Amino acid sequence: VSTQSTADIRTEIMSASNALDQLKQFTTIVADTGDFSQLEKFKPQDTTTNPSLILAASQNSAYKHLLDDAINYGKSKGGSLDEQVEHAMDKVVVNFGLEILKIVPGRVSTELDARLSFDTEATIKKGRQIIQLYKEAGIPSDRILLKIASTWEGIQAAKQLESEGLHCNLTLLFSLVQAQACAEAKVTLISPFVGRITDFYKSRDKKDGYAPSEDPGVLSVQKIFNYYKQHGYKTVVMGASFRNVGQILELAGCDLLTVSPNLLEELQKDTTTKVAKKLDAAHVKNNIDKFVPDAKSFAWIINDDDMAHFKLGEGIRKFAADIVKLEGEVKKRLQ
Repeated sequence: VSTQSTADIRTEIMSASNALDQLKQFTTIVADTGDFSQLEKFKPQDTTTNPSLILAASQNSAYKHLLDDAINYGKSKGGSLDEQVEHAMDKVVVNFGLEILKIVPGRVSTELDARLSFDTEATIKKGRQIIQLYKEAGIPSDRILLKIASTWEGIQAAKQLESEGLHCNLTLLFSLVQAQACAEAKVTLISPFVGRITDFYKSRDKKDGYAPSEDPGVLSVQKIFNYYKQHGYKTVVMGASFRNVGQILELAGCDLLTVSPNLLEELQKDTTTKVAKKLDAAHVKNNIDKFVPDAKSFAWIINDDDMAHFKLGEGIRKFAADIVKLEGEVKKRLQ
């Protein structure tokens, strides 16, 4: 039990040298990157990756050896070209994860193939395979979060994986009903998106932007955070997909926030802002009745939400497209 007084904590926060250090007093900061060179600089607890980040990093000559190793692994497994490609693709995401875990003290989120987003059994199988590759490299499963799209099928896969002791991060989450289904599935962590929600409403309503306290992406995460704390769910909330530091600071107090290196740098350079805690599990602001979705109600509520329906589909398509690009490079090398 901490013996720090409120005055001690306030003094510690005020003495923090910049906005990032102050934010870390309220929220665990996670780096959203596949570029290891950024990790030492910002000292995050955990790191998240996705297919787009891995694709970008794989084209950096500094990380060529990770791709080379994956190609050799694919060849060593034998079988058809497609089977070799699949093995190599699994190995490349794990190789990036292994390098990240040499630097961060906590966990890495490794995203599963977005093309499996509507296939529960295939997602479960792939999750087990990824964890096995980490285990073969000496990494325990509690340092890995399997990152899965928040479709109904993905959430059911996560429910099974969690029951086996394998931890999941449910991503591409744009609505309360997705968060409600994840909570009932007892997933370890969710990543509700901010910036992509904001993008949708800026485009639809022809707005230049929003004040942080009125930003629809921020309001979505606040609602989910408060719903979870109100009903005592243990699933952790990690706000994701930020467009500016105002969105980040408006969510100070969220369990975790995963932030891109450019915004981490902006926070680190800011020595004038005084960061205030905006979310507090002990003081929940909204009161929403508990709702347990089933497959039918989940599908209807998503369908009835223009933004969530569009952004979930778009996110899966974009991640799948980047997987296909990386797969093309791997296939060329294996032929």
